[in-house]
Amino acid sequence: MTSNTAAWIDAPYADLTVREAPLPVATPTQLVVRVRAVAVNPLDAITQSNGRLMYRWLAYPVVLGEDVAGEVVSVGGSVTRFVPGDRVFAYAVGMERGRDQVAEGGFQTFVAVEEGLAAPIPAGMDFADAAVLPLAVSTAASALFQVDQLGLSHPSAAAIERDETVVIWGGSTSVGANAIQLARAAGYAVITTASPRNHERLRALGAAHVFDYRDPDVVEKIAAAARGSKVKGVLAIATGSAEPSVAIAIATGAKRVALSSPSVSFYDQPRRGGFSATRARLMARLITGNVLLQIRCALHGVRARFVWGSSLMKNEVGRMLWTDHLPSALADGRHAPFPAPRIVGTSLADVQPALDALREGTSTVKLVIALD
Repeated sequence: MTSNTAAWIDAPYADLTVREAPLPVATPTQLVVRVRAVAVNPLDAITQSNGRLMYRWLAYPVVLGEDVAGEVVSVGGSVTRFVPGDRVFAYAVGMERGRDQVAEGGFQTFVAVEEGLAAPIPAGMDFADAAVLPLAVSTAASALFQVDQLGLSHPSAAAIERDETVVIWGGSTSVGANAIQLARAAGYAVITTASPRNHERLRALGAAHVFDYRDPDVVEKIAAAARGSKVKGVLAIATGSAEPSVAIAIATGAKRVALSSPSVSFYDQPRRGGFSATRARLMARLITGNVLLQIRCALHGVRARFVWGSSLMKNEVGRMLWTDHLPSALADGRHAPFPAPRIVGTSLADVQPALDALREGTSTVKLVIALD
């Protein structure tokens, strides 16, 4: 470990620029990882498109990127689960408030990650397969298990089958597929939605019922499928998921909805600063839609809250997921990486084209750069 390179974002809205970066040094609770695969997420593309709209605390230039997999090169003094040479995947949290916005960003050759947000890669699993997991599985776990979200019981290798159901709108997304598996590992029945071409795959992941989200009668069909079982909550994933998810909660008697996506697409705006009529209309739709949604929730006794994927690093869900559950569940096949990685490059210079491709739309794949 003699030099480091990163794909920097130097200012709001700017393209990423590849150049030298400081070598990260592990704090007592961290690992430094030589990155072998990094995935791009909608969060990265949205941050680039939104400027300071969401992550106001970012002090540019910074390094984005959350999903990494690679080899441990050094560990902090308090680390007990890993040693140099271990193959790991991890959730890089440099974008979060109060974190190191350079050393902990994933789009670089060497990155510092928290031991509590890392897990070993099982023998036989590629770096690219492991890199699809971190942000998506963390968001799914935060939504399902945090007490301020759906508050479900935790997964266990000996979990009993419960006469309780979870509805997941958007099961073929990265978050949705991980949520299906986590809910099943905790013993809950799962009802989900997806395009028909993905139904069999989601049943294989554990969903009991899968419905076409475009079916005009989908809310009524989900309510009918759930009849006779208590619906513990609804997880809403992807643009446009909030309204039907609240309707499902009302129809089934569920009292909690976890919202993992905004009700508008932040891609539908120019990637530049200054006034934009498109951005103004988008924000007006976002605010108006959320106010109306919360009014509807209040009238029916439903609580709908947005999920912040990194919140699990501050509560018991992080340890449950990254230390107790994922290592064994991946090793024995109870949890499968999803979606499949699509390798779109072999260098950090390929991260920006991957973000541009993500904005154009992808389905049931994760765009991954496999670094040399």
